[in-house]
Amino acid sequence: MRRDDRFRNLRHCLHSIVRKLLGETRVSQALQNIVIPTFDIKLLQPTVFSRYDAKSDVSKDALLSDVCISTSAAPTYLPGHQFETQYKDGSTRAFNLIDGGVAANNPALLAMTHVSKQILLGNKDFFPIKPADYGKFMVLSLGTGTAKIEEKYDAVQSGKWGVLGWLYNKGNTLLIDSFSQASSDLVDIHISVLFQALHCNKGYLRIQDDELTGEAASVDVSTEENLNRLVGVGKALLKRPACKVNVETGKNEPDVHRGTNEEELTRFAKMLSRERRARLQKQQGQNLL
Repeated sequence: MRRDDRFRNLRHCLHSIVRKLLGETRVSQALQNIVIPTFDIKLLQPTVFSRYDAKSDVSKDALLSDVCISTSAAPTYLPGHQFETQYKDGSTRAFNLIDGGVAANNPALLAMTHVSKQILLGNKDFFPIKPADYGKFMVLSLGTGTAKIEEKYDAVQSGKWGVLGWLYNKGNTLLIDSFSQASSDLVDIHISVLFQALHCNKGYLRIQDDELTGEAASVDVSTEENLNRLVGVGKALLKRPACKVNVETGKNEPDVHRGTNEEELTRFAKMLSRERRARLQKQQGQNLL
């Protein structure tokens, strides 16, 4: 079987599984508020899907399966995805989308911006605060791991590369990896500095492993052995101290003022639980009036 045939079969298999799992569910029918970034390669601009937008703009109320296929269509790994929706007047809206990581490899800032937008619009789901009052925000950002510790390349090596060397080198897509990592790290640095400046740095928790190696750092090795290895990485990460980014080196360093990731997640969960109870009590009180 030719490589192109295997690629098409893989795409068909993945798409079939996603469509089977999600069926006819649309973005507006998601159980929780979601924000999913994609990138439209025809318009050369990000396209963001969210439950709030889908409820107000029917053209953004796409099938959730189409959105999931699109946001995971990483260049060189999976093909882009094309689909159509309709505007309120019945005219067609076309999407030509690829991986959301091209637009927002670390979507934490996108989520914060979306919340600020809803506050600005007067959405009653949010407490009436100023849109940029990030001191009231709690942000949990989960990274998918990187292989920074390997330090595979340097400027001397890259000086000998042409276009192909940058695009594909010893199994790595360095140009894509560089753009993706830069985007992700800048978001982490921005949010970390922002929360520190507002003296509410405990409201931001970034959990990331920069020490992946070998197949654990690969995007497309989905063997049972490697998946189990990644489960082990995740469990070990819970026991590590919570970190904050060093704005000079870009590396995550232990935060001496915080506990382990597991302890910080427990603290977050308790705060959210208390907040939910308070909101429910307030709602019940209003219903009695």
